Amino acid sequence: MSARNDRFRHESLHDAKSIKALLTSIERGLGNGEISLEDEDGRLVLTPEGLLRLKITASSEEGRQKLTIRISWSLEEEFEEKHLRIS
Repeated sequence: MSARNDRFRHESLHDAKSIKALLTSIERGLGNGEISLEDEDGRLVLTPEGLLRLKITASSEEGRQKLTIRISWSLEEEFEEKHLRIS
């Protein structure tokens, strides 16, 4: 794993169908052990391995809703396993 601090940030508007396609690509990358992110400003390749931490937060306030999904991993980090159901 590289010791460099590389970052990728992208923000744009999409409909639900195109976001589903992007999430499917992330799913495929997790299965293959490599996620490549690229836009006009740069490229970053991630290599998820070992145990991955999943954090999901959601809110609904004043007519605005938000869902945040964060997946992270570290070769040295250990954490307690918790089970999640989404329906």
